[in-house]
Amino acid sequence: MAQRKIPLLASVLLGIAVGIHPATAEKKYDPGASDTEIKIGNIMPYSGPLSAYALIGRTQAAFFKKLNDEGGINGRKINFISYDDAFSPPKTVEQARKLVESDEVLLIFQSLGTPTNNAIQKYLDLKKVPQLFVATGATKFGDPKNFPWTMGWQPTYQTEGRIYAKYILRNLPQGKIGVLYQNDDSGRDYLKGLKDGLGPEAAKRMIVAELPYDPSEPTVDSQVVTLKTLGADIFFDEASPKFAAQAIRKAAEIGWKPTLFLASVSNSVGSVLKPAGLENSRGVLSSNYIKDPTDPAWKDDPAIREWAAFMDKYFPEGDKTSTFSVYGYATAQTMVQVLKQCGDELTRENIMKQAANLKDFELGLLLPGIRINTSATDYFPIEQMQMSRFNGEHGELFGSPISAEMATQ
Repeated sequence: MAQRKIPLLASVLLGIAVGIHPATAEKKYDPGASDTEIKIGNIMPYSGPLSAYALIGRTQAAFFKKLNDEGGINGRKINFISYDDAFSPPKTVEQARKLVESDEVLLIFQSLGTPTNNAIQKYLDLKKVPQLFVATGATKFGDPKNFPWTMGWQPTYQTEGRIYAKYILRNLPQGKIGVLYQNDDSGRDYLKGLKDGLGPEAAKRMIVAELPYDPSEPTVDSQVVTLKTLGADIFFDEASPKFAAQAIRKAAEIGWKPTLFLASVSNSVGSVLKPAGLENSRGVLSSNYIKDPTDPAWKDDPAIREWAAFMDKYFPEGDKTSTFSVYGYATAQTMVQVLKQCGDELTRENIMKQAANLKDFELGLLLPGIRINTSATDYFPIEQMQMSRFNGEHGELFGSPISAEMATQ
C-alpha cells in the first residue's frame, strides 16, 4: 500500500506545480492598474508662455482614445488624466500630488518642462512613482543612480549643443557666436553642450554674448538687438516656441542676417517658423530625430501616412504641419510598448524595469537609423540626431545621424 501512495503523491505535487506555473501566476497590480484599466497621469502647459507645447498633450490624449477604441492593451483601457500647470513649478507640484494621491495614477508620463519636472522629481522618487519619458532633454533626468524613478525620452540638450559646435568648427571657424537661452537648466544644458563641443579656447574666442531670458518676459526683442550690436554673425536661438519665433522675426526686422541655429525643441514649421515668417526662417539650421510631416520626402512614408490618418480621424483640429503632434504620437507609442512588455505585472517597479529594457526599439516616426535603447544604467532612450536646413517650406536633412559620442569627437 505504501508503494502505491508514492505515485499518487507525485501526481498531486505535479498538479500543484502546474497550478503555480508562471503562465498562470497571479496578476500583480499597483495603484492605477486593474483588470480593466491603466491610469496614466500627465502634466502639460495648456496655458501660459509655453502653451504651444499643449499640442503634444492633446495628441497623446487622442492617441490613447484610438488605442482604447482598438481594445486597449491586453483588454485594459487607458485612462489618460492630463492637467494644466501653465509652466509654473508650484502648480506642477500641486497637479502631481493630485495625480498621485487623489487620482492614484500608476505613473506620470511625459510631464513637460525642465523647471517643472525638477520641482516634482524628488517627490515622485520618494513615492516611487515612475516619472517616465519626461518631455525635456535636460541631462539631469537621465540619472538612474540618484533618481531611479525618472527617465527622459528625447536626445539631451548637451548632445544637441555639441552637434552644433561641431558644425560651426568645421564650417564657420572664424564666426562670432551670440546665444539666446532660457534661464533654467534646459538653457544652461544647451550652452554647456555648445561650449564643450567648441572647446575652452574656441568658446572663449568665438562666443561674444550669452543672453538669458525668462519665460515670464513679454518679448526677447532687446536681447536680439543686443546680439546684433555686439557683432555676432552666428545666432544660437535656444528658446521655447513663442520666443524662438519672436527672435527670428525681430532679427529680420532689424536687418540682421546671421547664420541661425534653432534648438530642436522649437523647429516646428507650424508652431514656430510660420509665426516667425517662412521667408524670415529660410536657411535656419537645426537638428532632428523625428520625421517632419511638412517634408515631401516622407509623403509616401508608411508611418507618416498612418499618423496622418490618425490625425484626420481622432484629432482633425490638430496641426498637421507641426512636429509636436508627431512627437506626441511617438512618445505615446513608446509608452504602449513599455506597458505591453509589462504583461500582467502592472507594478510601478516593473514599469521602470521594462522602460529600462528597450532594445533597438524601432518607431516609424523616428528618422531612419535612429532606434530607442535603454538599460538599467542608460536612461537616455534616443541619442542620435541629424542636421537640417529650412528651405522656406520645410527642413531638408543633410549628413547622417550623429550620436552623442560622435558629437564629442
